Amino acid sequence: MTKFDLLARLRTHKLAVLSTTGPAGAPSAALVGLAVSDALEVIFDTLSTTRKHANMLRDPRVAVTFSGPGEQTVQIEGLAWAVSVTAEHDAKYREIYYAVWPDGRARLAWEGLVYWRVTPTWARYTDYAQSPAAVEFLWGPPRNGSPA
Repeated sequence: MTKFDLLARLRTHKLAVLSTTGPAGAPSAALVGLAVSDALEVIFDTLSTTRKHANMLRDPRVAVTFSGPGEQTVQIEGLAWAVSVTAEHDAKYREIYYAVWPDGRARLAWEGLVYWRVTPTWARYTDYAQSPAAVEFLWGPPRNGSPA
């Protein structure tokens, strides 16, 4: 799978599961509405009162899981970075998000709105409909020597 193939696949999704780490090391997962940049960065918004926001401020290591179609998945691990709601240098990320979620502009009036982008460091595409499952690491090493 090429970067172009991966980008096309990710852009068919408007939702994915974001996983963060809680203060005591416990996992935390949330469904987020997102957009994907040409650099494969995952962009989403949330409120500053959410667990995911607090978790990413404390530990920026995250995972994002895209599911479907069928039994195909893409898993991305990376680092989360806060994106300014108003700064001009972050406008490109907000515009990428608004292209997918036009109603996002209306949320700018919400108190505590925060945008985040995830810069990928590792990714894997898997198709479980094949036997054996087709697993392709897009970059980064396998985790714990396992394809799972």
